[in-house]
Amino acid sequence: MVLLPCPWCGPRNVSEFRHVGEVVARPDPETVTPEAWREYLYLRRNTSGWTEETWYHGSGCRRYFRLNRHTVTNETRPAR
Repeated sequence: MVLLPCPWCGPRNVSEFRHVGEVVARPDPETVTPEAWREYLYLRRNTSGWTEETWYHGSGCRRYFRLNRHTVTNETRPAR
C-alpha cells in the first residue's frame, strides 16, 4: 500500500487521491506561441527520480496540494 501525506488529513492510502500532474510553469496565454502552448498542455519530462507533483484529496479534505515524489521508489517529501 502506498501512503501519501496529506497536509491536512495526514497519511492516507493513495486510492483516496487523484494525481493531477507534474508541476510546470504556465505560460502567458496572451503572448505564447501555439507550439509552446501545446508543449505546456501535453508534454511532460517523465523522468526517473524526484519530481514535484500536484495531488487532489477527493475522498478526504477535497484540497489540492503539492509534494515531491520519487518516481521509482514512490518515496515522498513535502514540496518547497
